[in-house]
Amino acid sequence: QVQLAESGGALVQAGGSLRLSCAGSGLTFSNYAMGWFRQAPGKEREFVAAIAGNGRLSRFADSVKGRFAISRDNAKNTLYLEMNSLKPEDTAVYYCAAATRGSLVVTVQSLYTNWGPGTQVTVSS
Repeated sequence: QVQLAESGGALVQAGGSLRLSCAGSGLTFSNYAMGWFRQAPGKEREFVAAIAGNGRLSRFADSVKGRFAISRDNAKNTLYLEMNSLKPEDTAVYYCAAATRGSLVVTVQSLYTNWGPGTQVTVSS
């Protein structure tokens, strides 16, 4: 079955950088659109970034545009989220997700069928 596993979460100071990874198994990775979402304490899970199966199209939430980058290595079945200029408000559990619409960039949570368990990112001020 499809499994996703995030890694790379950590405690970092404001202004710092982190790179999250999401390793996929049990799927033909390039056939899936992939996305990153996050959930802060007491808040709903929200969209962060998404990328099409071929890696050529991507979208970002306004709150992270210009600071975060999304990429994928289909040969390694791995999705990445490069986070720069981190702010305390970026503190959240970050989740990767897969959607069976590989040619599209998917920003809607309900269209994602598979989710990882999440990785904690904490940004201190």
